[in-house]
Amino acid sequence: MSKKRRSDADTAFPGLRQLLCDVFFRRRRFYYHVLPLLSALAGCVFVCFVALFLLVASPVVHRDHLHLTLFHGGSSIDQGIEDESSSNLEMKSIIGVSGSGGRFERDVWVTDQSSFFYGCSNASKKFTPAAEKTDPDRYLLITTSGGLNQQRTGITDAVVAAYILNATLVVPKLDQNSFWKDSSNFAEIFDEDWFIKFLSNDVQIIKDLPMEVGKTLTPHRMRVPRKCDPECYEKHVLPVLKKKHAVRLGKFDYRLSNRLTTDLQKLRCRVNYHALKFTEEINEMGQALVERMKIKSKHFIALHLRFEPDMLAFSGCYYGGGKDEKEELGKIRKRWKSLHASNPDKERRQGRCPLTPEEVGLMLRGLGFGSDVHLYVASGEVYGGEETLAPLKAMFPNYHTKETLASPEELAPFLPFSSRMAAIDFIVCDESNVFVSNNNGNMAKILAGRRRYFGHKPTIRPNAKKLNRLFMDRNNMTWEQFSSKVQSYQVGFMGEPNEVKPGRGEFHENPSACICGNYDSHVMSDPSHVNQIHHNHTEDVNENNHGYNETSNSTKEQTATEDDQEWTGLEYLDIGNDLGERRLHTLIDSDLGVRPKPEQPELEELFSD
Repeated sequence: MSKKRRSDADTAFPGLRQLLCDVFFRRRRFYYHVLPLLSALAGCVFVCFVALFLLVASPVVHRDHLHLTLFHGGSSIDQGIEDESSSNLEMKSIIGVSGSGGRFERDVWVTDQSSFFYGCSNASKKFTPAAEKTDPDRYLLITTSGGLNQQRTGITDAVVAAYILNATLVVPKLDQNSFWKDSSNFAEIFDEDWFIKFLSNDVQIIKDLPMEVGKTLTPHRMRVPRKCDPECYEKHVLPVLKKKHAVRLGKFDYRLSNRLTTDLQKLRCRVNYHALKFTEEINEMGQALVERMKIKSKHFIALHLRFEPDMLAFSGCYYGGGKDEKEELGKIRKRWKSLHASNPDKERRQGRCPLTPEEVGLMLRGLGFGSDVHLYVASGEVYGGEETLAPLKAMFPNYHTKETLASPEELAPFLPFSSRMAAIDFIVCDESNVFVSNNNGNMAKILAGRRRYFGHKPTIRPNAKKLNRLFMDRNNMTWEQFSSKVQSYQVGFMGEPNEVKPGRGEFHENPSACICGNYDSHVMSDPSHVNQIHHNHTEDVNENNHGYNETSNSTKEQTATEDDQEWTGLEYLDIGNDLGERRLHTLIDSDLGVRPKPEQPELEELFSD
């Protein structure tokens, strides 16, 4: 019956069956050819999407990621999070910065193996106490030079010079005529009585020259060349001192060689790390800021940021500000007539340009410090103001300064005095868990040495030469690749024990003669061991004992020469812009028959700290 109906349908519609068959087979042929093509196309799109995802960081701004608009210098942040004033800067490149920073293999808040090293600066048994060697008719006076930290190096070396000359040291006179125009005297910055008392075993120190036959001695004025070694002092200063009885050495900064015996180097450390204490008022203010930072966070970073207009003008570097920047900084640069024409590209390639605030932020984030880290910034007037600081503040929103932590009333007694304000910053930077600087000036060097001595606390010096190339190429890599390279380039620049060869650099930055090792871990587990020298020496002072509790690990002389020194950045030394200094320097060297190693150009006091 069914076959009959199908036959009737075929008879009634003779072309229908053929039409359905044609449609069916054509559709099969269509899918047979098209489906593979569509599959291949979809695969290509998927591969391209994956490649794009791997090469380009996400531009989405949310709580865990910041989308930063980077500039060659003086940069801004993407419109979603930037200060309105930063929108006028020229955009150079874009990179995504992880909110948690880069992944670091170790704890970013400590240095490896630091527990095996400690500061040791007690004199050896061969060290002759002051009472046995000081000549009662010899008085040494010095006038320091530059800002607070440059003056600190001069004071430290003056004590050693007095010991070499068997002279009584008169409390140093601070530089009150430099760029800083600070009228403070020694006793208004440092604890004068402690200074005299603590060093009483080493060098006799008095506050003023004594009277002689009813009148005060008039000191003979002279200068010594830089890097003057003990033989230089004994041959050329000592004869004058014997004849005149009182000698004042002017512009006393870096006037003592790095090449000294171990006992003299340890004397340097006793002065710098123990005898020079700030006044009670300064110390209380500084410690108050430290405590306020610790209340905010268990750990914090202190950044010494040198990015003032005068600093940038002198450096000869270019930071992407166009014609206006070149004209503005060019006018300031004309202050130093002896400066040659600058080559900004060369200065940057050689790592001599201070890092911008943004570059410092990128370095820290690349090293593994997240956006939740609290940052204390010690700085002067930043070139470009808030516009320049905006990227750093975006990367580290918990941004603090002494002005934000203290009230105007608290800071009022210190505001008129640049050195006292610098001393407050010094205390906070010294007490920070991590210290970082964008330059290699005197404060960075002094703190680097001090932090090595007191337990090798992390101290980050930018490897500017390599980081510069990385910053220039940052838009051609992912954030993970950028972070990995930052960590690789910073090896040897993190304040680790033994990362600098003994004798290299300024002794104030690398006090290797005062760093001892103890590989007995249970002995070193007590953190108070680092400060044992301070307690031991204090007991000696109180008991008026001329001996010391520790025997020097080595009595070998430092064998490094001045040529061994590595200079990793601009040397902000003082020499002023007066031509007389250079002529006098040459004249003294000629008269003394001394042939010192060529020095870095002597610079104005502005760049000393």
